[in-house]
Amino acid sequence: MSEHLLGDLVRELESRGMLRTVLAQSGVSVAAVAVNRVAFDSRAVAQGDLFVAVPGAESDGHDYAAAAVANGAAAVVAERAVAGVDMPQILVASTRSTLALAAAWVNGFPSSELGVIGITGTDGKTTTSYLVRGMLLACGLPTGLLTTIEVIVGGESQGYTGHTTPEAPVIQTDLRRMLDTGDQLAVVETTSHGLALERVAQIAYDIAVFTNLTHEHLDLHGTYEAYVSAKRSLFDRLAVSPDNPQKAWPKGAVINAQDERGAEMAAAAGAAGARVLTYAVGPDAEADIVASAVRDDGRALRLHVRTARWEDELQINLAGRFNAFNALAAIGVGELLGLDPAAMRHGLGSVRAVTGRMELIDEGQPFDVFVDFAHTPGALAAALDALNPVAAARGGSLISLFGSPGARDVAKRPMMGRAAGERSRIVVVTEDDPRTDERMAILEEIAAGAEEAGRRRGHDLFLIEDRGVAIRTALELARPGDIVLLAGKGHEHTLARAEGPIPWDEAAIARAALNAMGFRR
Repeated sequence: MSEHLLGDLVRELESRGMLRTVLAQSGVSVAAVAVNRVAFDSRAVAQGDLFVAVPGAESDGHDYAAAAVANGAAAVVAERAVAGVDMPQILVASTRSTLALAAAWVNGFPSSELGVIGITGTDGKTTTSYLVRGMLLACGLPTGLLTTIEVIVGGESQGYTGHTTPEAPVIQTDLRRMLDTGDQLAVVETTSHGLALERVAQIAYDIAVFTNLTHEHLDLHGTYEAYVSAKRSLFDRLAVSPDNPQKAWPKGAVINAQDERGAEMAAAAGAAGARVLTYAVGPDAEADIVASAVRDDGRALRLHVRTARWEDELQINLAGRFNAFNALAAIGVGELLGLDPAAMRHGLGSVRAVTGRMELIDEGQPFDVFVDFAHTPGALAAALDALNPVAAARGGSLISLFGSPGARDVAKRPMMGRAAGERSRIVVVTEDDPRTDERMAILEEIAAGAEEAGRRRGHDLFLIEDRGVAIRTALELARPGDIVLLAGKGHEHTLARAEGPIPWDEAAIARAALNAMGFRR
């Protein structure tokens, strides 16, 4: 990365009304200070970096400014003067906002040249992101990807990210690399965390997609309305402005017309000047893009789709009826871009698996096993509703296994138990990142909801603290024709316990358990 002069950033901040003052080091011209990168973690600072002191929930970056300077920071951005720092200090009203601006600035504002598609909602973001990218690639548009599961730059996977929406310096660096390696567009999974914490503040979005909204993340947002507001802000950002210039790509929004908050998101997009397309599923559905018929055989979906430009049958090679909504959302992006319908359909059909998203585990056993990330009451209910008719058609029923995280939103625990209890023959409740919370206490809260739905302990409701043991139990309880849903962990690589995270691979653990039962593909 080439050097950038700090004076240019100071002028950017001043022009936006974000600058409070500059505390210069004696004998140093702030304007001439060269900056290589932007960092918010003092441990990651290298010689010539700009350190931005961001206050966090558990620690305050101001406390680590001196350590950052000791590691080679050329200057510090802070909300208050930090004693003992003998480098220039730029004081601003919000270091979070400045972190996003500085990260975009040092990377040359890459999203002003890329077409950017942001996908938000409680559920379906990751799968929709993969469907959109598959469709764009089939239409001849090189596209980068930034999701919970992985980052893809220039057609090459960069591996597991660990965060759905990482901090701004990581995002902006990835966008820069996409641009430099020939990507024309970027699909960015955009979470409420990323929006509320301004990690995506300097992304120039062109198209925004809304999947749905259900109960989630109240530990961060405090209230459901604050959560909704964070999601809605993505559509506000579609407005053309100096931070979001009009590019070769249209400004548009794709909205789930059958979600109760869909009209609100559409109104925000419309007020921002974006073209709005809606989608819906059902024979009597009314929207711009409709799947009037959906056939699900437990392995793939057949959809009859109608848009203003075309009408045809297409196959989505993913399990779960809810993926009809994700496919329509992706089609909406193609419609906004005016892509070739045949190429769109081919691209959507090319997506055959998304890690940890209704991922089939097949070792030749006489029942189906799916690993899915469903970790909210709505997502769990949707997954079970999609699988129930498939199991029933085979003479089987559902076994659901899941938990709920510790040190997070506690209100959803009985809601998840109730959702599973109403839809499953057997409910197995287990750990899901308990962290420092007592495992059995979490399980009891979930079980209360399952019991309200009529499940009985020791009969069709089992509380098993150890997730590995719980998985083996759920599989051993399965009968021919049944479907076992292992929900909550999906693609994640760790399981967070009180003593710290341990390695975790739900799919591999399920395969090993099936092998131990005598099944091996």
